[in-house]
Amino acid sequence: MASAIWCIEDDPDATDVACISDGVFHFGRAQAVGGDARPIACFLREGDRIVAGATGRTEFNRLFTSYLWVSDERRGQGLGSECLTRLEAAARARGCTDAVLETLSDSNQALYERLGYETIVTLVAWVGGFNRHFMRKSL
Repeated sequence: MASAIWCIEDDPDATDVACISDGVFHFGRAQAVGGDARPIACFLREGDRIVAGATGRTEFNRLFTSYLWVSDERRGQGLGSECLTRLEAAARARGCTDAVLETLSDSNQALYERLGYETIVTLVAWVGGFNRHFMRKSL
């Protein structure tokens, strides 16, 4: 066995970072027996370009929304709300009974509340001037 050395790196290689991320992911998956984790996504495409979308997973009858995005030129047209509604419907079809998400945006928190999400907890000044909002909605 080669001798081990500790390394602190200011600009780590993406492959090295992925090694750690993948290790955490695979360890967590091994612990989540019976969860049936499956990716889920909704996209709005204009030709070959994605202009809005949401991604996440369903697991233990819950939708976990990881990312919701609308391109700058298409914001303010209700596409984010429509995308999330479609993602929730697809999760409901998989048997999900609730959905969770989090945001660092106070204005997005207000949007999600209008869409039926309730704030479970807000961590004030989570990082810099951003509050972290954990939210849940019954489907």
